[in-house]
Amino acid sequence: MSLLFSTLVILLFFSWGVSAKTVSGHFESEAARHQKGQFITKFMYQGAGGLLVCRLDNSALAAEKESKLLLYQDMDSDLDNLSCSERLSKAHFAISLSQEEHNQTIPHQSSPMAWQVLYADRYTCQENAASSHTDLTFTVLMFNVDSAGNPLEHFSAEEAGLHSFYFLLLLAYFIACCIYVQPLYHALRKGGPMHTVLRVLTTALALQGCSALCNYIHLSRYSRDGVGLPLMGSLAEFWDMVSQVSMLYMLLSLCMGWTLSRGRKPQSRPLQWEQSPASTAVAVGGVIIQGVLLLWEQYSEFETEHHSYHAQQSLAGLLLMALRVALAFLLASVLYQIISTERSTLKRDFYLCFAKGCFLWFLCHPVLVFMSFIFNEHQKEKVVTIGVILCQSISMVILYQLFLSRSLYWEVSSLSSVSLPLTMSRTIQRGRY
Repeated sequence: MSLLFSTLVILLFFSWGVSAKTVSGHFESEAARHQKGQFITKFMYQGAGGLLVCRLDNSALAAEKESKLLLYQDMDSDLDNLSCSERLSKAHFAISLSQEEHNQTIPHQSSPMAWQVLYADRYTCQENAASSHTDLTFTVLMFNVDSAGNPLEHFSAEEAGLHSFYFLLLLAYFIACCIYVQPLYHALRKGGPMHTVLRVLTTALALQGCSALCNYIHLSRYSRDGVGLPLMGSLAEFWDMVSQVSMLYMLLSLCMGWTLSRGRKPQSRPLQWEQSPASTAVAVGGVIIQGVLLLWEQYSEFETEHHSYHAQQSLAGLLLMALRVALAFLLASVLYQIISTERSTLKRDFYLCFAKGCFLWFLCHPVLVFMSFIFNEHQKEKVVTIGVILCQSISMVILYQLFLSRSLYWEVSSLSSVSLPLTMSRTIQRGRY
């Protein structure tokens, strides 16, 4: 498993040079000729007053090559079937590059719309053109209007609001930490049957907090220069993935351990993390499958526009969602078997509450992706990203509350060697807590 984590770290760190709306690079005549226009970037403008700025290092060379930027609105697959000249003629705007800086204002749009930027020159549609041409160094900046109506906002329409969300999330984490860190510290020091579970939960929550902090740092810098700190963005995804894998291992190992230990353990034994070779093998198998899919999902985005970890816009992302649904059904089957044979009302209530936390953790992502289809294109990724983070945070709170409130009772029952009461009303049960 450590090898899987190491591979993920290396892969993420080598893929951190993406996700910027201040785009720098080289206009390549050869790439433009092969692609019928070299793809530069994509940006979702909203409202009126959007701006595209292109800066060149060698305007004389650009004029000699008859260089130009082409802007397409909602570029569809039909353009791929057109000839090179027809494809270039379909551009909504053609910006001739003959000066060191060019500014292009985007017209008013009633709803946010994605614009794609391509580069072409005099050699783009020449099949037998010489392959050795000097490349042009460029910088392209893309802006939406800010709250004051000035074109200074680096965030595209699909990214707007995420910076504020991560700030509020960090504020909530900070307040919760100030309130609950002391009782949680005492619970971890005290030990008990669920001590290891609380440690894993705390680690997973801390990793999610680190992910939110890295995202906030990246977006804060991004709001100023349109580039941000891509390494921080990759770190945020990594911490989130480690948190996902840790929770998957714990939940699978807990459920399988409880199932396999039934019949071999006395009913009076306090409920705890029962680990066996079989339950560990199932949990490790699930972790390996998810880890491989995460690596695949990251690799599939190397040469495309960067998306957040929760976007899942590739085949690997779809398989990850299918895995979560399958795991939810597996846990439902396991917990149903446990609940249907459990005689203790107290433990049945525990298993039902545990099932709620598990289902919320695993199913929130597939359900939110399915629900996102009713939203506009620029809202989908934000709905999924924000929704998954909030739902999984709520799931952790449910599990925290469950293990903190029950573990002490079962620790006492273990010391007294008395079976859990079988015929208490729920009112009396709550009163004894």
